[in-house]
Amino acid sequence: MNKLEYKDRETLLSTLGIDIVEATPDRVVATMAVTPKVHQPFGLLHGGASVALAETVASTGAFMNCDTKSQSAVGIEINANHLRGKRDGMLTAVALPLHKGRSTHVWEVKITDEAGKLVCVSRCTLAIVPIG
Repeated sequence: MNKLEYKDRETLLSTLGIDIVEATPDRVVATMAVTPKVHQPFGLLHGGASVALAETVASTGAFMNCDTKSQSAVGIEINANHLRGKRDGMLTAVALPLHKGRSTHVWEVKITDEAGKLVCVSRCTLAIVPIG
């Protein structure tokens, strides 16, 4: 599987409708529509969906820095501040590295809505681990 071959697989990304639109070792961008499938029971964007979006872009960024024959990236800590509720629309998550070490990465993620308003800000720590 190449670095971003995921679209036809049954994963959380496909379930939530997350689409990675840009992925480099220094920046990852993904979108996710706010629809009822990512709502909590009161009709607002579920915080867990925002966290899943944030970890997706952070993990993808860390993975883009791995030797994919021998390494992978796994999340070991994530925090998120939910700043604005959303009932519909489109979210864009942008992940940028704060630290890229040999064994850990730390990525900052900002999630904005279609008007550019900040919906969530997150920081994710990832371990770079050997495959196998």
